[in-house]
Amino acid sequence: MLVAIWAQDQNGLIGKKGKLPWRLPADLKFFKETTENQTIVMGRKTFVGMNSRPLPNRKTIILTRDTAYHAEGVEVMHSIEDIMTFAEAMEDDVFICGGSTIYQALLPHCQKILRTLIYENFTGDAFFPALDWDNFMLLERRVGTKDEKNPYDYQFESYLRK
Repeated sequence: MLVAIWAQDQNGLIGKKGKLPWRLPADLKFFKETTENQTIVMGRKTFVGMNSRPLPNRKTIILTRDTAYHAEGVEVMHSIEDIMTFAEAMEDDVFICGGSTIYQALLPHCQKILRTLIYENFTGDAFFPALDWDNFMLLERRVGTKDEKNPYDYQFESYLRK
């Protein structure tokens, strides 16, 4: 099953110059615990924004139209069809991790959504694409609060496609 996972501010912002515009350790911990020992899919620009280093203990797939692109320690695919064929053959979930263009292309195929909503407004240049929330039902909402490590109020949300 394809699962979209992301964090956003109140306005749908997800990035700034290829990086996260905030630091929220609780969200990073949630992402790590959710995706560890799983397969993650991201676009080339998102990967480059992570200094072109695959995250430990995950199979990383880079989706790019650039057929000459190669990076150490990752698998490269070039089409939505390649990702869909791969995901259908998997027993485990495949997590879509960004950026905006990758979410836009793969959201119609995602059966589950894991969103961290940060109750703050940031500046940046990458936004989560429009989503018809009527197609999804809320499964769980866990509220987090700011503290000495997490400077913003936030919540984790889990949705399933109807």
